[in-house]
Amino acid sequence: MKKIFLLLGSNIEPREEYLAEAEKKIVESIGKIIQSSKIYETEPVGFKADQKFLNRIIEVSSKQSATEILNQILIIEQELGRKRSNGGYSSRTIDIDILYLNKEIIKTNVLTVPHPRLHERNFTLIPLVDIAPDFIHPILNLDSKKLLEVCTDSSEVIVFNTTSI
Repeated sequence: MKKIFLLLGSNIEPREEYLAEAEKKIVESIGKIIQSSKIYETEPVGFKADQKFLNRIIEVSSKQSATEILNQILIIEQELGRKRSNGGYSSRTIDIDILYLNKEIIKTNVLTVPHPRLHERNFTLIPLVDIAPDFIHPILNLDSKKLLEVCTDSSEVIVFNTTSI
């Protein structure tokens, strides 16, 4: 079984429902959710938007290959109304990123694992510390706690209080 860490994000209402529906579809098509971080509200990075993001990291156990997982993620995003633009970052119903897949290092024209910017972003590192504080980044050889400690990102990441998820 593979241990996969996925980052989920949404900044189009109903944000909480998009996260919940993505998790349901991940269980149906990729594997069992082992643990989930808290949900955090964060500023958009790389573009301006009226709505903040809700982000959460889930750890999933799966027998699928990296390619199969990526294909399922793309299907889930499409089913939940994600519109991809070629012009960079934009608001989205759902965004699902593969952060880690075991300790594998993958670099193809369609997939890079570990996620190439995970160590630069508080909205990734803070929820990662929730569920995998001691997980070692296979390239940087630092655990999640240390990556957060040395991260220079100053963007605000606050716990989102919710009762529906």
